[in-house]
Amino acid sequence: MKRPVPSHRRPAVAKTRVACPGWRAGFVAAALALAAAAQAAAPGPLVQAVPGASGRAEIGPGWRLLTLPQQKPPVTRYSAEMLDGQPVLRIDAQASYGNLGHAMTGPSPAQLRWSWRVDRPNPATNLRSKAGDDSAAKVCISFDLPLDSVPFFERELLRLARTRSPEPLPAATLCWVWGHAEAIGAVVPNAYSKRVRYIVLRGQGDSAGRWVSETRDVHADFLAAFGDESTTVPPAVALLVSGDADNTGASSLAYVAGLQFVGAALPAAPAIPAAGR
Repeated sequence: MKRPVPSHRRPAVAKTRVACPGWRAGFVAAALALAAAAQAAAPGPLVQAVPGASGRAEIGPGWRLLTLPQQKPPVTRYSAEMLDGQPVLRIDAQASYGNLGHAMTGPSPAQLRWSWRVDRPNPATNLRSKAGDDSAAKVCISFDLPLDSVPFFERELLRLARTRSPEPLPAATLCWVWGHAEAIGAVVPNAYSKRVRYIVLRGQGDSAGRWVSETRDVHADFLAAFGDESTTVPPAVALLVSGDADNTGASSLAYVAGLQFVGAALPAAPAIPAAGR
């Protein structure tokens, strides 16, 4: 039975529908809606405890819910709650789609840290196919890759998409993904568009309900994923967190906490216990 989410835990974030002409890769389009939002060199906290309200948490300011235009699948539910004594983001995907994002400006961060856990994995996930292109949790950065770095065919598709959109679409989005049967460390192009590329960090070999901490070298990972197109790391334009299950029609449940850029003006990441509840 699906556990109802109390009203005070539901995300008080603006919902924005993003244009995605020509392909289904929502992460490619995510920075569209964010471009109109107030930007920051480093986003504020993803989730935070509510001051003076014991046991309550909220999604941080500037984070926006992003969906597709005329979206038919339900929207993934994002909510903030206290878990293991820390504020966390709950990602509840039920045959659903949607992203939580924050706009950025300036140089790309050197490192990105977070902790995550998957309580209910999606066994139908297959990141190499359109039918299986779902994940219980992703953390992504969109980059302002120059258009002339994109191969000709994809560049023309991107140009066409941009003519139909009120804001420029990012040419490169890198996602760190909790996959399923893919090899850990694999770089996998999104099945809908190579403008999105995944690095698989966790999968079916990782225990459900257990926190795992990540520290990623953003520059090294970008070059590992997009080094065939660029030898330098472009500026970042958006930070994204997501879970989806619309392609598989399945469900998943995951949590993300302590998301921060190392060295950025953000609160220190909370210490997450190694074991689950």
